Amino acid sequence: MHMIYFDKVTKTYFDGAAAAVADITLGIDPGEFVSIVGHSGAGKTTLLKMLFAEVIPTEGAVFFGSRDVSKLSNGELLKLRRNIGTIFQDYRLLSTKNVYENIAFALEVAGRNDEDIAGDVPHVLDLVGLSDKIWSFPHELSGGEQQRVAIARAIVNQPDVLIADEPTGNLDPINTHDIVEILKKINDLGTTVLLTTHNKSVVDSIDRRVVTMDQGRIVRDDKEGRYSL
Repeated sequence: MHMIYFDKVTKTYFDGAAAAVADITLGIDPGEFVSIVGHSGAGKTTLLKMLFAEVIPTEGAVFFGSRDVSKLSNGELLKLRRNIGTIFQDYRLLSTKNVYENIAFALEVAGRNDEDIAGDVPHVLDLVGLSDKIWSFPHELSGGEQQRVAIARAIVNQPDVLIADEPTGNLDPINTHDIVEILKKINDLGTTVLLTTHNKSVVDSIDRRVVTMDQGRIVRDDKEGRYSL
């Protein structure tokens, strides 16, 4: 059984508009690393937002495991969202909190105690190679370092799925490479990774499954893909 399944999903934001996502059927298995590629406006972000019900499909259904995401109660939805880590092009760190506090905040929201937090934060910072920046504030970090903190925050609750929406959009090639290597390492540890990007070199360096979108539709789905648009 697929971990995530988009079943004939269409999303139209208002009457008369072209569909942002049009009749998409897509299955993703546990532990996969899937890059979703396409030009800006191809429907990549809309597709991902449907996974945690920030956007509800106009037609069709999105399943996480056996459950239709759009039919979950608020409490169930909250639980589901805790099981999905997200990182974005803009790092969304809290500027008045240091690195430790930024990551600890995600654990506090999930109801974890201080002892757990004190153990988990250094562990996850070690994973992203930022142990030496634990007391730094976001403004003291480079863009690449801020994105690594954002990744640490996204995975500290050990989600089943990590969504990375254009995570290297603001980064230079060296930092981009570092972020991609961290995402691959997280995937190797068992987390399903869904990456959206329009960066050809990123996709080619991952060498895993690539789903290509164009004007709301899937136009290619390659098991060991390269970027081809």
